[in-house]
Amino acid sequence: MTTRVIVLNGGSSSGKSGIARCLQAVLPEPWLTLGVDTLIDAIPAGVAEGIEFAPDGGVSVGSGFQRLEDAWMTGVAAMVRAGARVVIDDAFLGGAASQQRWRDALNGLEVLWVGVRCDGAVAAGREMARGDRVAGMAEAQADVVHRGVAYDLEVDTTEREALVCAREIAARVE
Repeated sequence: MTTRVIVLNGGSSSGKSGIARCLQAVLPEPWLTLGVDTLIDAIPAGVAEGIEFAPDGGVSVGSGFQRLEDAWMTGVAAMVRAGARVVIDDAFLGGAASQQRWRDALNGLEVLWVGVRCDGAVAAGREMARGDRVAGMAEAQADVVHRGVAYDLEVDTTEREALVCAREIAARVE
């Protein structure tokens, strides 16, 4: 089977989006990148039981968000089944349970599961430089998103550039 999906899981500001863009440049076929941030931006502000960002960087996800996320996951899987190759950029706030939701949606597809790790203090520095994240989110998510998650490959962006990580991932794509 040919890899059709690459799932990048890591905390906020760990470097997933940069790796995804680099994968698009180094992989021989066209790959779409779809991230949880795209989903969050698409959801109207008034969704009951949506997603909330606490001042300390904590994130709480309600059932309204999860219903929309389930539909989004099903839609992403449908695009892959229709012939697209997709890099998914996500942060598994629920650890293994979040991975299982993607496993269910992507059932029957060849998926490369990639853990994107980054030291919490380094990610916090990136978060501050970005200026578009709630302070504290990067450190809060650095480890929790990996709890109980099984990977085919892990990369660490603490001291490695996105392109180096992308080349390592691309070498594993069949």
